[in-house]
This record gives sequence, structure tokens and C-alpha cells, in this order.
Amino acid sequence: MTGPSDGTTISHLPEEILANVFAAVSDTRTRNSLSLVCRSFLRLERKTRTSITLRGNARDLHLLPTSFIHVTHLDLSFLSPWGHALFCNSSTTASADPRQLALRLRDAFPRVTSLSVYVRNPTTLHLLLLSPWLDLRHVKLIRWHQRPPGLPPGSDFAALFSHCRSLTSLDLSSFYHWPEDLPPVLATNPAAAASLRRLNLLTTSFTEGFKSHEIESITSCCPNLEHLLIACTFDPRYLGSVGDETLLAIPSNCPKLSLLHLVDTSSFLNRRDVEGFAGEDARVSRATLVALFSGLPLLEELVVDVCNNVRESSFALEVLCSKCPKLRVLKLGQFHSICLAIGSQLDGVALCQGLQSLSVKNCGDLDDMGLIEIARGCSKLVRFELEGCKLVTEKGLRTMTCLLRKTLIDIKVSCCVNLDTAACLRALEPIRNRIERLHVDCVWNELKESDNLGQGFLKFDLNVMGEMCSSDVNGSKFEDYFGDMECGDTSKKKRQRCKYESEDDCFAQSNVSGYWDRLKYLSLWIEVGDLLTPLPVAGLEDCPNLEEIQIKVEGDCRGRPKPAESEFGLGILACYPQLSKMRLDFGDTRGYALTAPSGQMDLSLWERFFLNGIGSLSLNELDYWPPQDEDVNQRSLSLPAAGLLQECYTLRKLFIHGTAHEHFMNFFLTIPNLRDVQLREDYYPAPENDMSTEMRVGSCSRFEDALNRRQIYD
Repeated sequence: MTGPSDGTTISHLPEEILANVFAAVSDTRTRNSLSLVCRSFLRLERKTRTSITLRGNARDLHLLPTSFIHVTHLDLSFLSPWGHALFCNSSTTASADPRQLALRLRDAFPRVTSLSVYVRNPTTLHLLLLSPWLDLRHVKLIRWHQRPPGLPPGSDFAALFSHCRSLTSLDLSSFYHWPEDLPPVLATNPAAAASLRRLNLLTTSFTEGFKSHEIESITSCCPNLEHLLIACTFDPRYLGSVGDETLLAIPSNCPKLSLLHLVDTSSFLNRRDVEGFAGEDARVSRATLVALFSGLPLLEELVVDVCNNVRESSFALEVLCSKCPKLRVLKLGQFHSICLAIGSQLDGVALCQGLQSLSVKNCGDLDDMGLIEIARGCSKLVRFELEGCKLVTEKGLRTMTCLLRKTLIDIKVSCCVNLDTAACLRALEPIRNRIERLHVDCVWNELKESDNLGQGFLKFDLNVMGEMCSSDVNGSKFEDYFGDMECGDTSKKKRQRCKYESEDDCFAQSNVSGYWDRLKYLSLWIEVGDLLTPLPVAGLEDCPNLEEIQIKVEGDCRGRPKPAESEFGLGILACYPQLSKMRLDFGDTRGYALTAPSGQMDLSLWERFFLNGIGSLSLNELDYWPPQDEDVNQRSLSLPAAGLLQECYTLRKLFIHGTAHEHFMNFFLTIPNLRDVQLREDYYPAPENDMSTEMRVGSCSRFEDALNRRQIYD
């Protein structure tokens, strides 16, 4: 970057300006390239790098880099062999003492304020905190293995709370423990508990979650909490289920909450057979909800996923709107009558006009008119999720997208029986050139052409609403459907006509083809046995800027016949030129791991079917979850899968969320620029001991040595 005449380069800029430029660069590879320009750039890059993730082998901790002394966010959870005790592995493979390695780690990163680490057993934290970081504020613990036998409850957290008394944030969402472990530790460390501001207990390993008395104990020990995310049980058939008493205790104990997530553990199962109303009502009354919302005036984000019926919630949501003016994010699960849509008056959740994100899950009585009322009231929505609402149709969703076309960029539609893939994509046509993130279910239903979509919802013409103000629409007055409208003087009619003129233009352009110009992230759900090939035909053929895709295949392979086609359809994704990241999740696909009965396919054949064609994609990053046999509790990469993944010649990062034979892993050494490969047993409970033929510590180390010996040309 040389000037036109005087030879000035960017390196001549003052160091203060260059430091700001470097600090604005977040991409790791770009920062690495900057550090190679010259010594001054190297010094500035190290000085402005505040976050680092160590990817080396745990046996090589004695080779820690010492030039990143300004790092404040340190992630040790990706160290390999992944899932094993951090310092114990080092002590068995290196001559250094574990205590010395822990102190060396502390000295290499002296300014850490945020730490993520895999804690297989309490020894890891004891060693890591021998000389604790004085400014450590945030800790995220990760573990998918069961708690080691013979340890008393709470031993996993004892060292953390005794050494880090100024801890403000604790994330246990990926830490396999028991609900009864935490409350006693908080009670015995009152000063540390009182300093907590953020507590994430949405641990997906829980089957019943925290009981009511445990939630009351946690909130009473942590009165200064601002963020609380907790997994619990609302089902009244279980002892300790959350009811009115617990909900009333939360605002009483923690009045400063600005973020509150109360999630029933049943929602972790992602059941798709729920059709609105559940079999049981939750022990949550309208008066309790009113008291809960009234006691949390600082609330900005609220998630209440009950998985049991909460009926007649409209009035409580109106109180939420009035008592929590800062509310921006709201997710409701199994709440009914959230929006009555009677007449032209807004009610219920539609009065939350400041919302930017709204998720409605399993609302049994939400229909098209309720959806339109939400769009009229919540006019600032940027993100909207609709799940398990069987009464919503294509026309209602389309009208909503028209009303929100200036703001809506993030959409999720799932488990809605009247919205298959084609219908959902047709409903989103008015905003498809604005959407940046999208989730749809791949439900093909023979992909029929739409009829008369240009006429819009309820088939009225918004340009002639002046004449319709006095007429009926389907037996009701037009103002009953769209509020803020009265049959007054002519000038008012003209203003109303001008206000909704653009909506009519939106309907009129329903059959005009176009691109998903801004779509960068696409998420798909598909049932096992179905094909991905109809995706472009359904309406997603033109996504020029799509960078990342997530595909989740779910279902039971057992008993299904052999697919008529040889490929699942990954090859059709080659039509997206910018696609570089993929998350391919078969973790909830069940089948036979070793042998299958006569006439049925085992999982190796299913993996061949799923992965055929993946080599035609230009992927840089791939996260892959192999299918599993529940009887074995092990996800393992098969030979066909290893051979097909080997064909992804552009890969730089490959995470396999399971195990693999060592000689299968050696297939990946032929991928020329592959730099980062890891096996992750991140499912509950992770196997304590791998089979003798699977990847072990020695096997993993040999593969990593072979991977690192190769020359990477770029």
C-alpha cells in the first residue's frame, strides 16, 4: 500500500491507529497473515489479540506459546486428545510435572478473564487454579462424561468457588453433572455466589432438570443475578416440578434479572409429534405470570418453554408488555391464547411493540389472524420463529411477511402441518431478497404449483379499501381484521389507502422470480429416507451468497426399505457457489451399527447413501455427526463414510462428533490443505472406555503427528 509519489506505506501510520485497525480484524487466518508482514506488525498483532483457542495436543503443553500475554479469552476445550483429563494426559506423555505445566499455562496467559476448559475430573481445576487468575470473571466448564465414581456431590465446583471469589459468570450448559451438585456449593460459598451475575444451567444432559426447591435455593444464594438460564420440569406429575411458588420466588430473590430462560427438559428431545395442546396443564396460573412479569422490570430477554399447557395467557402477556418496557426477545413454548385477534383492537403479545425477536412454539390456537395481529403490533421484529402451530397456513404467513418486510431477516418455520417446504418458501417470497438466516423443514408433499397466490390473504384488494370499509369480508367488517381503520372522511380513506398500497404491491409480485440475495445461513430438517434433491425445485435454487448450511436428518432407519435412489442429494448443493461451511447432523438417526436383520440396511450402508456426492462441494469446514445405534451408545465413522469424506479436497477443518478407527482417519491425510481434525464424543453419556479398535490417545497422537508433518501450501 504505497502512496502515489512519496513512498508512504501503511506501516508509516502511527502505532495507535494501526492498533485500532488490527483490533478490528477478527478472522484468525487474516490476523496470522498480518503478523507475518514485518516485526512491527507481529508485535501489534500479538498486542491486540484478546482471544485464542489452543488446538495442540495435551502432551505438548510444555511447548505453549509465550507471546500472547494480552489474551483475555482463553479456550482450552479443543485440546486433543479431546475429552481426556488435561494435565493427566500430559503427565503420562511428557516428562514435565503436571503442577509445573499448570503454572506454565498460567504464566503464558497472565491476563485471562474468560476461560473455557474440558474438566474430565476435579483434578483439572485444582491444578489449573493452583495460582488462580486474579481477574478471572467468566468460566465455561465442558464435560460429556459421567462424574467419576466415589466423588462427593459438588466436588466438581469446590475448587472453582474457593479460588475464584470474584466470578461473575458461570456456564454449565455443556457440563454433565447432577442438579443436586451445585446448590450446596453455592450455599457454602456465599460471597462467591453473591458475586455471580450470569448463570447458565441449561444442561442438555438433564432428564428431570432442577427441582423447585433447588431453583429457590440457587436464586436465594445468588441475589445479584442478571442472567439466569435453567433447565427444569413443569410437568405436575413429577415431584419437584416448577409451579406457582417457584415462579414467585424468582423475582423475589433475583429482582435484577434482565435475561431469564426457564426451559422444560422435554424440549431438549425436539419432539415433532406435538400438535399444540399437551396432555397436561402446567401448575402456572395467570396471576402468577402477572406477578412474575411485574417483579422483573429490567427484563430484556425471556424464554419460557413449558411443554405443558399454559392457557389464557393473553392478559398476562399484556402485563409483560407494560411492566417490562425493555423486552426485546421473547420465546413462548406451549402458551395458548397468546393473541385473541378479536375485532380490530390489538391484544396479548401483539402489544409488545418493542420486540425484535419472537418465537412461538406449540401454540394450539394461533391461527392466521393471530399471526397478522402480531405482525401489526410487533412491527420491529427482526427474527421470528414459528414451531408446531397447526392452524397457521401459507396465506397467514405470507401476509405477515408483507407487513414485516422492512425489518424481518431471520426466519424459522418448523413442524407446522399446513406449511410444507414449497408453501413456506412461497409465503416468504415478499422478503426473500432480505432474509439472511432461514430454517425450513424438508416436507415435499409432491410440490404442487400454487394457485392464485397473487390475490393475498382473504382475497381483498387493499387499493379499494375505501369502498370495503362499509362492506363485509367473510362475514366480518374489514376493520375487524385490520385495526387503526375507520370509515371516516375521504382524506382519511386516502391516507389509509396509501398506507397499505405497498402491501398490495407485495401481493401483486407473488409470482415474480427472484434471488435469495442476502441469505447466508440455511438450516434444514429432513426425515430419514427422504431425498434432498427437490430443494431447488421447492424454491431455493438461487442463493448466490449462501455460506453456511446445517442439515439435520432424523428418524429410525430400522425397518425402512433400501432407498430407491443411490444418493441422498448432497450433490445438488453445488448450485450454491459460496457454500463453504456445513454441519451435517445424523446424530438422531438410529439404526443397526454392526449387523442388520435380513433385508435391512446397517448404518454403514446408510452413511454411503447419505454422503454420496459430498465430494462435489467446495467445503472449507465440516462438522459431521455419524448416525448411531442406541443399544451400543457409540457413534463411529464407517469405512464408506471415511472414503467419501476423503473426497472433500478443499477441507481445512473437519470435526467428527464420534469415534473412528485409526486406519480410517489416515484416509484424511490425502486432503491437501486439511489442518484441523478432531474426534469429539460430545453426546451424553460419552463412552468411558473406547473399544480396542477405536481411536485412543496413542492413535490420536500418531494421526496428529502425521497430519502436522505435511506441507500446507497456502
